[in-house]
Amino acid sequence: MMKDVCIVGLGAIGGWLAAHLSRVAGLNVSALARGDTLAAVREHGLRLDSGGATSATPLRVSSDPAELGPQDLVILAVKGPAIAGVAAQVAQLCGPHTRVLTALNGLPWWFTAGLPVPGLTLNSVDPDGRIAALIPPERVIGCVVHASCFTQAPGWVSHVMGNGLLIGEAAGGPSEAVTELAVLLAGAGFGARPVDSIQREVFYKLWGNMTTNPVSALTRATTDRILADALVCEFTTAIMREAAVIGERVGCPITQTPQDRHVITRSLGAFKTSMLQDIEAGRAIEIDALLAAPRELAQQLGVATPMLDALLGLTRLMDVCRL
Repeated sequence: MMKDVCIVGLGAIGGWLAAHLSRVAGLNVSALARGDTLAAVREHGLRLDSGGATSATPLRVSSDPAELGPQDLVILAVKGPAIAGVAAQVAQLCGPHTRVLTALNGLPWWFTAGLPVPGLTLNSVDPDGRIAALIPPERVIGCVVHASCFTQAPGWVSHVMGNGLLIGEAAGGPSEAVTELAVLLAGAGFGARPVDSIQREVFYKLWGNMTTNPVSALTRATTDRILADALVCEFTTAIMREAAVIGERVGCPITQTPQDRHVITRSLGAFKTSMLQDIEAGRAIEIDALLAAPRELAQQLGVATPMLDALLGLTRLMDVCRL
């Protein structure tokens, strides 16, 4: 039974998860944090704006994993560029039976573990397998988050919409741990459910946001404006067609058309992507997980991706020039 839970990464999604889990009776929730976030939570509690109300939840926080001790569950909710820097701390929080739930964007280091295609690698997100050595896929439960949150200040999260959490074994197959975790998350108020293939869910979400995220970072435009421009919309559509071929080849077929997905995106209105929020805040952006990783798969599979290549090159150049 999972009783001790630690969140690594008290940003938008991590803070949202922590705030809800902290309300579950009998659950000991803590968080690994640093700097302004650590100070803010110690002084004010973890603040959450949701449904027009603000709550402040006391939360045990520390910058030292040894102080928090071994956990039953570690929730990793940092941005892609930060994973390598916290992997060793996550490992310190793990005992023999600890599971690590990853709430991440794009393709994570464990993505290829549960695929039906052997021999694929993702050096773009895990050079030399250093993350996998510290957090092996067999320990990981993958999570796809269908919710929108943002941080308005350190330790202060605003929940905008959605509460869906899809979870599954990174190495594939059903498990009692996933079933137990789904019950725990549902009890905390999330729309959580197990899935047969978390890789399919990860790839589907990537397919939907691997274009609007970087395009918004390049142009500073919200998603409604991106799709309202016919030329830019066709550019995103072309990349989605390329990505769908990759998905089909790795056992993650896409059943929608790009146009179907555009309808969903347009329904969000003037939506500001997470990558655009990171650009405006001067934070690192998730280029590798969203763009370099699917391109790496394409190269290994012999799939041509000229439009994806162009977007990756432009986004990398923009990122270098803004520093």
